Amino acid sequence: MSLSSQTPFVAAEDLELTLLIPCLNEARTLPGCIAEARDALGELGISGEVVIADNGSSDGSPDLATGLGARVVPVRLRGYGHALSAGIAAARGRYIIMADGDGSYDFREAGRLLAMLRQGCDLVIGNRFGGTIEPGAMPLKNRYLGNPVLSALGRLFFGMNVRDFHCGLRGGSKSALLQLELRTGGMEFASEMPIKAAMLGLKIGETPVTLRRDGRDRPPHLRPWRDGWRHLRFMLLFTPEWLFLYPGIVLLGTGLFGFAVLLPGPVDFAGLKLDVHTLLYAAAAVLVGFQACAFAVISKAFVLEAGLVPVSGKSRARLERANVESGLIAAGLLAVVGLGLSVHAVGLWRAGRFGNLQPAQMLRWVVPAVTALVLSSQVALCGFFLGVIRLRLRR
Repeated sequence: MSLSSQTPFVAAEDLELTLLIPCLNEARTLPGCIAEARDALGELGISGEVVIADNGSSDGSPDLATGLGARVVPVRLRGYGHALSAGIAAARGRYIIMADGDGSYDFREAGRLLAMLRQGCDLVIGNRFGGTIEPGAMPLKNRYLGNPVLSALGRLFFGMNVRDFHCGLRGGSKSALLQLELRTGGMEFASEMPIKAAMLGLKIGETPVTLRRDGRDRPPHLRPWRDGWRHLRFMLLFTPEWLFLYPGIVLLGTGLFGFAVLLPGPVDFAGLKLDVHTLLYAAAAVLVGFQACAFAVISKAFVLEAGLVPVSGKSRARLERANVESGLIAAGLLAVVGLGLSVHAVGLWRAGRFGNLQPAQMLRWVVPAVTALVLSSQVALCGFFLGVIRLRLRR
């Protein structure tokens, strides 16, 4: 075993493994983590280093880590993601395996992750549910609700076969981790890593690991409900299809079906007479459905322009067609339809000498007219908003 902190003249390319630990006031548990990391390197018989990405500790953790033979990387920006990103950038090993500094993971299990990385995996994530969860190590709401639900959504949204989406013991080749261009600074980092790996088509593996009770004498940094929502929100940002597009298509299709059925006249359905009042709800479904679809396009444009997701030529080409000019053309066509229907409605009113008309007769023309005019405005505004996003982010 060799540690780069003890052998500073070892060339970076000669190190096979970096064991990375993010740290924020972990003086109580850090010595045990470093000892287990060093044991892992000794058992594996490889050249490696232990790196502590210190996030501004005030309890002497950095000096303690240095004294124990680890290399400390100071990280100015606070946050789990910032600490790990800085540690990954500073790592000298070909492979990087990371785990929390609270003693909840045993670095001596790193050999299983390293074996899968050597076999060609770009990213390997531990599976606590396939391994061992010691009593009291994971709150019940995390064990039976939070982690299973988020992991299931990750598999559904991104097609990856990962059963424990947010396990803190994970690793990857440094080249693959840098290729991901990880951006988030908080707990969302745990989601961003496998999401981007799946979107890039990298090979993701999983291996059973053990989760222990953490050894801290203070509450953990994790806030289950808040951080769970942040993970879910982040995942949905990467899947505007599930958040906006698919629900929008359903609403839009339902509304258009309602128009097709009710515009010719009232309809009897299961003993109920559906008329222009139902037509109003169909119009609302069309408007909300279109807005949801528009948000899908806007969200996709945002994450692409911000560099949060890999950009394929096909995705870029599709989004380039959704621009200010095409939006204005579509808006103009909708405006023509809306104005035409409005003129026809006014003609009906004029035929009645601008007197009282039957509401059902008039609304059958006015509702689609107003719907087309509102859609025209929405399309134009969304087109301009897309233009603003692209200009701002590219600058």
